[in-house]
Amino acid sequence: MTNQLTSVITTIQRPTESVCKLVSRLGSAGAKLIVVGDRKGPASFDLKGVEFLSLALQLESEFDLARNLPVGHYARKNVGYLSAIKQRASCIYETDDDNAPLDSWAPRAERVAAVGVRERGWVNVYRLFSDALCGWQAGMPALPGIWPRGFPLDALADSFSKLPSLAEETTTVQAPIQQGLVNNSPDVDAIWRLVMDRPFDFQAGPSVLLPRGAWCPFNSQSTWWFPVAYPLMYLPSFCSFRMTDIWRSFIAQRCLWELDLGIVFHAAEVVQERNAHDLMRDFNDEVPGYLRNRELAVRLEGLPLARGTDAVGANLAACYEELVRGEFFPEKELELVNAWLSDLQKARSN
Repeated sequence: MTNQLTSVITTIQRPTESVCKLVSRLGSAGAKLIVVGDRKGPASFDLKGVEFLSLALQLESEFDLARNLPVGHYARKNVGYLSAIKQRASCIYETDDDNAPLDSWAPRAERVAAVGVRERGWVNVYRLFSDALCGWQAGMPALPGIWPRGFPLDALADSFSKLPSLAEETTTVQAPIQQGLVNNSPDVDAIWRLVMDRPFDFQAGPSVLLPRGAWCPFNSQSTWWFPVAYPLMYLPSFCSFRMTDIWRSFIAQRCLWELDLGIVFHAAEVVQERNAHDLMRDFNDEVPGYLRNRELAVRLEGLPLARGTDAVGANLAACYEELVRGEFFPEKELELVNAWLSDLQKARSN
């Protein structure tokens, strides 16, 4: 595999200012951007250093998944992942079209210095990069702090009562999935936005490793993936839009445990100028997670999986089979998972 960083986004917009900034930074690093189009949106994407996958090109590709994914859906990003893997990307950086790199943004390596979390169970990683309580504004009462989209609501009180404890020393670890935080408009749930929405910047701090048994949702806004974790990039189609990357994150974390690895979170590396959202629609789309995120993690934690790098794809399939049994997904999700794994093998063999 060549030493090639490739970024992947999906969009229905013409190049935004954020995307132009990303392309500039990628170009300085000798990297490229793959933009996945859809039914809506531009017919072309005229930026140097960008490969645009129109819906027509996706449907004509060698990937069976491209013809079976729903149209008008964020999960079409899967085709971008497959294209990057086919082109021998040594690292895939995924983000969104409303995120621009901060000055601190730089290509990452799979081995990274991080401090480990000692707790197990639900860990609100945002607490490690922000104060416990955040005032609405000067002179106003303090309000609860911040938490990531997908964090169980019934775990919030505990997460604000004390900071997660950390190991005494920073160590260098292998981290095939790394999540960077987002300033200004971080990835929070609709409840936070409906009640407390305001610009929010995270504090600096050391990178944090979540080991086996520690759970925290991660998203697709500023996420670094390395080859051993490529099978875990699959975004499901048959769940709510606001859960697709969150439920993927729980599955990915569970599979990393069988490699004796965990996800690493970094301080903010991008700033988001958020696209327009209907917050009540977001809330409705997040209800399945509010009700079942904890149950989903319990099911995954109790699922026996195989050890080792050769089992990553089979473990992904086993997780989805378990979640279909639990009625988190319909049976037809398994057809897409199988198509993903088949296309992944095809992309890697080219």
